[in-house]
Amino acid sequence: LESLFTGAQVDGQSGFINLMRIKRRYFQSLRPQLLQAIDNRARPQTAAREELFDKLYTFFGRYFCESGSIYFRHLPAFAPTYQQVYADGQDVALSWKTQDLYYVKSDTLIRSMPITLEHPTRPDKNLRFYFDASQLQHKQNNEKRELLFQFQQTKPSADGPVLHLEVHYSQKGRKIKIESILKQARQSQPRIRLSEEQLQKACRIFRRQTEADFFIHKNAGAFLREQFDLWMYQYLFRQETIFQEKRIEQLQAIQQTAYDIIDLIAQFEDELRRIWEKPKFVCMVNYVITLDKLPAELLQKLAQQQGAANQTQEWKELGMVDERFHFENVLKLNPQHKHLPLDTKHFQSMKLEILGTLGNLDEVLDGELVHSENWQALNTLRKRYKEKVKTIYIDPPYNTDSSSIPYRNDYKDSSWMSLMENRLALAKAFLMRNGILCCAIDDEETSPLKYLMKNQFDRELGIVSVRSNPAGRKSKGKFSPAHEYALFYGREEAVPGVLEKTTRQLSQYPLSDESGRFIWTNLIRSGSNDKREDRPKMFYPIYVKEDDTIRIPKMEWNEENREYLILEKPKSNEIAIWPIKEQSGKQVEKNWHRGWEYVISNLSEYRVRRRKSDSINIDFKKRIDMEADPKTWWDHSKYSSANGTKVLRDLLPENSFDFPKSVELVKDCLLASGVDVDAENILDCFAGCGTTGHAVINLNREDGGKRKYVLVEMGDYFHTVLLPRIKKVVYSKDWKDGQPVSREGVSHCFKYYSLEQYEETLRNVHYRQDSEQLEIDSAKSPFEQYVFFGDDKLAHACQFAKDDTIEINLQGLYPDMDIPETLSNLLGKAIRRLDENQVTFADSTIEKINPQTMTEKEKLHFLSILKPTLWWGEGH
Repeated sequence: LESLFTGAQVDGQSGFINLMRIKRRYFQSLRPQLLQAIDNRARPQTAAREELFDKLYTFFGRYFCESGSIYFRHLPAFAPTYQQVYADGQDVALSWKTQDLYYVKSDTLIRSMPITLEHPTRPDKNLRFYFDASQLQHKQNNEKRELLFQFQQTKPSADGPVLHLEVHYSQKGRKIKIESILKQARQSQPRIRLSEEQLQKACRIFRRQTEADFFIHKNAGAFLREQFDLWMYQYLFRQETIFQEKRIEQLQAIQQTAYDIIDLIAQFEDELRRIWEKPKFVCMVNYVITLDKLPAELLQKLAQQQGAANQTQEWKELGMVDERFHFENVLKLNPQHKHLPLDTKHFQSMKLEILGTLGNLDEVLDGELVHSENWQALNTLRKRYKEKVKTIYIDPPYNTDSSSIPYRNDYKDSSWMSLMENRLALAKAFLMRNGILCCAIDDEETSPLKYLMKNQFDRELGIVSVRSNPAGRKSKGKFSPAHEYALFYGREEAVPGVLEKTTRQLSQYPLSDESGRFIWTNLIRSGSNDKREDRPKMFYPIYVKEDDTIRIPKMEWNEENREYLILEKPKSNEIAIWPIKEQSGKQVEKNWHRGWEYVISNLSEYRVRRRKSDSINIDFKKRIDMEADPKTWWDHSKYSSANGTKVLRDLLPENSFDFPKSVELVKDCLLASGVDVDAENILDCFAGCGTTGHAVINLNREDGGKRKYVLVEMGDYFHTVLLPRIKKVVYSKDWKDGQPVSREGVSHCFKYYSLEQYEETLRNVHYRQDSEQLEIDSAKSPFEQYVFFGDDKLAHACQFAKDDTIEINLQGLYPDMDIPETLSNLLGKAIRRLDENQVTFADSTIEKINPQTMTEKEKLHFLSILKPTLWWGEGH
């Protein structure tokens, strides 16, 4: 039962190992009180005590996965009979197994690790393992691959023999050979005897570091109490027929002990949730600025810096300049150099001076790239961007076999829904009241996504079918998909935008006048509702004169007969034309496209067409509606996935990225979302290779707009694909084989940075080394109160001396921490100006940022702002 919660003893430096160490220490500190409570309820060496542990293990084993996460690991038999899935006002509701969990989409680096399986009474019988992951190739972010263990050797140590196992990724479905490892361990020197169960347990514990960070329960205590009450009733009480006093006491002992354990578990799970939810520090902030924005004097100084050679080498690697180029060439004011993107990472000593020449930083910025897990980024940025984003475009994993999420359970679809629900719930707060979110998806998860979107947003604006793969994707034994979807949902005032008409659409209206493009169309309606009885008010005569001019006679509507009374006959030079057509040798009464009041209002929109048969037709100008709402069927070659792949390959031939979106498709999705030319923010928290940023830059290039982008991506390709792609697109509109074609660049400035991640927080947090816990409320048991109140968390970066002075060393946490950006997110204010000691925000408020120049009072104020990032707990 204890091992379900704490696992074995592990050593190392990773966040996971620190987490397990903290968990183990926490449990050991409360273990005596828990055992004392159990002793008071069920004496040792009794059947009641045996039953207590057996029932508790049976219950908790249902909800703990190998990673220590808590959720419906096994479906209780009574689940359908109790779940209350309908909220007030809902006639349909959907529930899924991981609904109450945070899906933690982070990357876990697998490290070598020693593990000890402790014998309960004899330390000399402890089993020691060393898992060697040094040969493990680093997988792609969140790639789901099984681990394979192979016997390496056994080694003696001061504490006893150690079994060394090599760790590899499984290939072609290979499985661990348990019997082979056990046999080799028995035959090696020193000899180690262990059971299959012990070996499997050690392997499971090692795997936890690849799994521990994928789910966090939002309210573990309430969940487990509810589940236990139901389990207790179903699995215990229903088997009882006679409730004697002693038996009731035994059942109460099981229940009370379960509640203590649940409270103990919930304390730790809630602490993990607090760590996950805390706003994150900003690190490694750099700016990319096209040279046209920098004064000539500054460029001359930069040319003398050591970083000039590194910047020049980067431009060469990006294909922007040739091998003969030197940084001094930019001083010659060659037009093809003015849009070269300068990266401040090469000029750290002059970074503030460079930024000082830009003026208002928030206004001059065109974009922002955030290297982070996306929930962490949304949670950290939400105060600064609350209701300031016009459009969110996302292209999440489709959860198909080729693009599945790295779910760490048997619930592929349920995990995907938690991933999306967690992030959609945060993203909504970013949107303006007329904001729109567009999500790309295919058939695999369209239905659950519609449910999630409907629950989060006020309006469903449209679901577009996009013919993204005209040839059809191969799908053995099924239809070959040739399409995907774009789902548009918005807040209460959201209205779709307008798409430019395609050349094909415009060609259908070949004529034009001062009012626009049109085609002549017969005024007699054909098709649905075209009979006289369908629209009787559209059945009236039009008088045509000899010179082909037309007029409408005087007439009155007779409601009783449902027809017009014609009050004047045609003149001698006029012919009355009615909407009557000959069909199958019969004269059929139809109706006109337009009512007579509309016809009179603009007679120049109509013409008389005399046919050889002496019959007369009346035509009207049918105009293309340039302001029409977007259609729900998009069929154009520019939307194809092949187009997206070609564009990216022309930009970055050596860097591959699976399934890049078409830039033209994203552009039209943004326009259909109503993005204006003004400085409106566009957010993509599944940025991938950066297509959304590319689309925004192209839109601004085409119409002179001032749209801004915020892109969030956690993958390694942030630095190898996304960042160089944005730099290249800024420098030149067109690329071929990695080389610029047009050199049609744009004046541009964007910043990029990383956020502290969950794994990093776990690695840096400090909890008490001793087993003593701080008791705050004597009225509560140690299992109920917040026992982590006295722990430092990350506040060890601040030291309070006896003379009331404060020493602050935030760089001790993260050497590249950026304090101004961290304060910007915490306060929800954009940065206007920066210097070494202070930051000026857009609202003209000023905050000190250099602890070395602060008074003690200013340090206290500074720490009061930073507190959510450094310490968390009850009441915070």
